[in-house]
Amino acid sequence: MKTRRQAKILELIQKNDVETQEELSAYLEQEGFQVTQATVSRDIRELKLTKIAMDNGKQKYAVITDPDSGMMEKYARVFQEGFVSMDMAENIVVIHTVSGMASAVCAAIDAMKLPELIGSIAGDDTIICVIRSADGATKIMKKLRKIVE
Repeated sequence: MKTRRQAKILELIQKNDVETQEELSAYLEQEGFQVTQATVSRDIRELKLTKIAMDNGKQKYAVITDPDSGMMEKYARVFQEGFVSMDMAENIVVIHTVSGMASAVCAAIDAMKLPELIGSIAGDDTIICVIRSADGATKIMKKLRKIVE
């Protein structure tokens, strides 16, 4: 439950300008998670979220993407929890996930900042990753398989 909730938090802050813990709690409750302020606060701390300035002068939560920050472990856990299978066609990697987890897994993949990855799109249980080359697709698949194993 914690992993799914934290994956949903990553997804929510990527899709929305979440300014407060209360706002994040409301989004989580809309998604079916029953949370307390203490739980949300702990998740923010564990995910090492930070607030960044927006153009309008307000602040929003964001993910620290420094690979040395220990976040790679969190992203790997989200990936492991949702992963079902993976295949490639030339420079496209298709990842199948547990139903409803594609967005969270996709957010985790994007946060990994894989240099070969151009971009990704998630549906309900499928992710399409566009890679710079077929060799790059092979490299990414190897990296992602190591996470799952």
